[in-house]
Formats: sequence, C-alpha cells, structure tokens
Amino acid sequence: MTERRPNLRERIMHVELKSGFADNGPAWIDRVRFSKSGRSAYFQGRELLNIGGSGIRGNYRDVETREEFWVSGVKKNRADRHWAGGGPVEINPAIRVEYERLIEAK
Repeated sequence: MTERRPNLRERIMHVELKSGFADNGPAWIDRVRFSKSGRSAYFQGRELLNIGGSGIRGNYRDVETREEFWVSGVKKNRADRHWAGGGPVEINPAIRVEYERLIEAK
C-alpha cells in the first residue's frame, strides 16, 4: 500500500476535499507522503496527482475517483481554511503532538 513506498518525503499538511463543495468540504490535518518529484501525494490510502493550476478548485486530483483536493502546508495561526469557507478541520490524533510542535515552531 502507499504507506510502504520507498523514497517518499512526508509532511504534515492541510488537505481539503473540493469536489462537490465550495470552501466548506471535509478537511484534515494529517501526514501526507510525496513522491520524489512531488507530482504524486499519498493521503489516507488515496493517490493524488498534482494538477497545478488546471483544476477547478483544487491542486491535486484523486487518480481513482477524480475528486479534487486542495493540499497545502499548515499555518501557524491555524487558519488553514479558505477565508470564505468554514467548518471543522479534523486533526489525526496520531500526529496531534507533532502538529502542535510544528505550528509553534513556525
């Protein structure tokens, strides 16, 4: 599975589902693994391909479902959502302590 791929860089990121939503879709703070080129990202068992500016709302697309996601670094002020959007952001409990340290260090 994607969790075991060699040569992947990983970072704690903000991931938001854009397909079917405006700026209030489900969102997560979680570990995302990136291929060496950065073109592929692996998140919660999904393979996402970087689509850059060619997406309607997102910058990555799920290779199986074609859903668009916005993947970005976390912000120190925790305002990761789009300014016009809202809703809860689920933080993976397994990375919460690491996430807290990361945003405190920024």
